[in-house]
Amino acid sequence: MIYDSASPRLCVLNFRPYSMKQLFGFTLLILISLQSLAQGRFEWTPAAKQAYKKAISLKFEEAYSDIAHLKINDPNNYIVYHIENYIDFFRVYINENETEFHRLEKNKERRLEMIQKGDKNSPYYLYLQADIRLHWALARLKFEEYFTAFSEVNKAFKLLEKNVEKFPDFMPNKKDLGILHAMVGTIPDGYQWAVDWLTAMNGTIEQGKRELREVVQYSKNHDFIYEEETYVLYGYLLLHLGNDKKEAWRIINTSKLNPNESPMACFVMANVAMRADRGGEAIRILQNRPKGGQYFPFPYLDYMLGIAKLQRLDNDADTYLLKYLNHFNGKNFIKDAYQKLAWHNLIHGNRQNYEYYTKNCKSKG
Repeated sequence: MIYDSASPRLCVLNFRPYSMKQLFGFTLLILISLQSLAQGRFEWTPAAKQAYKKAISLKFEEAYSDIAHLKINDPNNYIVYHIENYIDFFRVYINENETEFHRLEKNKERRLEMIQKGDKNSPYYLYLQADIRLHWALARLKFEEYFTAFSEVNKAFKLLEKNVEKFPDFMPNKKDLGILHAMVGTIPDGYQWAVDWLTAMNGTIEQGKRELREVVQYSKNHDFIYEEETYVLYGYLLLHLGNDKKEAWRIINTSKLNPNESPMACFVMANVAMRADRGGEAIRILQNRPKGGQYFPFPYLDYMLGIAKLQRLDNDADTYLLKYLNHFNGKNFIKDAYQKLAWHNLIHGNRQNYEYYTKNCKSKG
């Protein structure tokens, strides 16, 4: 019925009824529209970027809060599962708590399932699945799950290669493939047959270096969410695989990594500085690292500071090594910390403490 403005009465208009075929067509269109609205997408919104930045800066509680808001206000943005995975990875990698590892590892499959419900036409669809697998492969190495880690890396490589075919100009592909290609390139020729037999992986150090250099150049002219990660990977590749200490330090030192605001940035910059024979710079970075309850505890930074101070023969080197031992509940670098404490006491003429820490070095860790 339609109201007739020229006369205070209602006019009844007769419409031709829709056929069943037309009604079915309209219903189908509505269902398709609703489905497309509900389908997960992958978008780096300002809120998602903020949560990611907090996650990689080890501000986990703040990141959790941002993630909760994302799930409420933007429930179809599945990039949130990628950010969650960063937090789990860092927790496991820093803590080395095997119980926590097994508890958090269960989240991997759930996140992969959610991402697989997302937009298959997005370049992030396959990339995020690969990146999550790489995170857990690296975490598994901490607990000597070598075969499973190897399998995860192989699956990630296949996903990335497939994604390159679909989206050849998608830069995050090259970030991950760059380091994988370089890694394969370090395997001696005598063992290359095993790689060819067990995996689909291939590559060379030069190929990986070229790919990461390309992503670094791209990030200088574009808003690239993984810019800091790429600089870290490229710097480590130059340092560990290229043995180019000077260039590795230049790359890291000219990046946007801020060691005053992020313990993770502090770790990376100090690590490269120590290996690039810049012990004084490493000590300065570590001493000025951000502290406080908003950051996830990172005892390894105390170990690094103790080592750097011991190399400089500082009198207080033992303070930081002991702090590491008192606050770290994992298993790595325990023997090394006791060994360095023994050396420190030997240098300072304390034979009794030297023998005590030498004994601990043999029995602990």
